[in-house]
Amino acid sequence: MAEVLVLAGRRKPRATAALLTVARRLGRPAAVLGGTADRPSIDLLGRFGAATIYSVVAPEVDEHPVAARVEMLVRLAGLRRPAAIVIASGRDGLEIAGRVAVRLDSGVLSDVIDVTAGPDGPIATQSVQGGAYLVESSVARGVPILVVRTEHVTLAPAPVEPEIRALRVPFSDRVRAVHSRAQTRDLSTAAVIVAGGRGVGSEQGFELVRRLAAALDGVAAGSHAAAEQGWCPREAQVDQVGTIVHPSLYLALGISGSLRHRCGMHGAGTIVAIDRDPDAPIFQLSDLGAVGDVHEVVPELLAEIERRRAQPVIFTEE
Repeated sequence: MAEVLVLAGRRKPRATAALLTVARRLGRPAAVLGGTADRPSIDLLGRFGAATIYSVVAPEVDEHPVAARVEMLVRLAGLRRPAAIVIASGRDGLEIAGRVAVRLDSGVLSDVIDVTAGPDGPIATQSVQGGAYLVESSVARGVPILVVRTEHVTLAPAPVEPEIRALRVPFSDRVRAVHSRAQTRDLSTAAVIVAGGRGVGSEQGFELVRRLAAALDGVAAGSHAAAEQGWCPREAQVDQVGTIVHPSLYLALGISGSLRHRCGMHGAGTIVAIDRDPDAPIFQLSDLGAVGDVHEVVPELLAEIERRRAQPVIFTEE
């Protein structure tokens, strides 16, 4: 049975568990882990069926995470000839998948919500046009690269005792060069976006937007008003004349929700709004709303995120 390479992440254990659940349908899962294979990682990966853990320890793994993981997957794909490579969707996941696809001359499928094994390789179900349609697709050339929206996957443990293999990757100057070019993220493909508006109050207050985006591994953006004030760059403006976005999660901080702004983000999967005005139009569109001062609510939210991260993750889903 051919291996299926799974890009494992420490910061998002549920996403990694979902990738392993999907990978088992296609072959023998092999987790690709940046850094040392510590006991929590081994326990998680083994619980969800990773027969092998490829551990890569090098300074580049932490210093240049996106470019280093591209090199790791390309190196392993050449050595192991996997049946597929599966990566969690998101800002970094999409970038890594695209770069790996170019390096391997392979096809890549994004917005994957389900996978089955077909006679000629994986058959992926994709959610397209903001979830309006579902289509089935397969890769016609090279190693299939699947970018999975892991929130749609039901976890299914399948405990094994993983084999740990240390992998040497000849990182080169390519890693630093690629990383430096990749610093500007593409807002249009971001999975998580935190946007600030006039209600943030000032350029200094806009730092809360950036902090929350970083805490959620997302991208910071702004409304037309925020861009006009110079609190965020024009390329980070979300509205009908700026960037149209379709993230899985969109947080609107101090944004009243003008028609032009709603046209730019109404296709988000889940919308969370925080604003002082209980009659703000953004609340008509949001899935969850908090009426209050951004400067009081967001620090509490940041503190709660830190508390959750400090607690051990226990999966109860079977």
